[in-house]
Amino acid sequence: MSKSLLLILTRNPELGKCKTRLAATVGDPAALEIYKFLLDHTVSLTKYLGVDKWVFYSEEIWENDIWDNHFYQKKLQVGNDLGERMLNAFKESFQAGFDQVIIIGSDMYHLAQKDLEEAFHQLKNHDYVVGPAEDGGYYLLGMKQLNEKLFQNKAWGTDSVLASTIQDMEGANIALLDERNDVDYYEDIKDIGAFQPFIKHIKA
Repeated sequence: MSKSLLLILTRNPELGKCKTRLAATVGDPAALEIYKFLLDHTVSLTKYLGVDKWVFYSEEIWENDIWDNHFYQKKLQVGNDLGERMLNAFKESFQAGFDQVIIIGSDMYHLAQKDLEEAFHQLKNHDYVVGPAEDGGYYLLGMKQLNEKLFQNKAWGTDSVLASTIQDMEGANIALLDERNDVDYYEDIKDIGAFQPFIKHIKA
């Protein structure tokens, strides 16, 4: 077993239940197809990463889907909000004996395997690694021992999350990765070529 672990938070891709802010503009069917496209992309950039990988489903574990059981261990998210779900995932990871743990979501188009390799590399020499998102949150968070404060008293989904998280790391050695944009709104994808097939009906 490697001592490094990647946690991937994912939503079960079901109509009307994913990418709801994006769906407000493009409609539920298109939002679902876009999310499936992002899930495929997340598989492509994590599948061959040389660490252990756990996928945390939002609703229920699907045994036969794009997350190949040979590469990913499947688990269920536990908690009432994003903070609790991430905290419980990290807790389980450290209890299992891992000493480098990084978490990502599954809606990052501008992320590559080399970015994750760099994140694990940085974590070797830092207490934390953080990938800042353009919206004031973060797309990646890594640590070597559990700090529960990072997941408490946060206004999840707002532009204060990154700043208040870093505040809770005070005095620690932090590696900051390049800023990236995750996909939440129509504006996040409207000018990216890969998404054009999904939003033709908007531009018509």
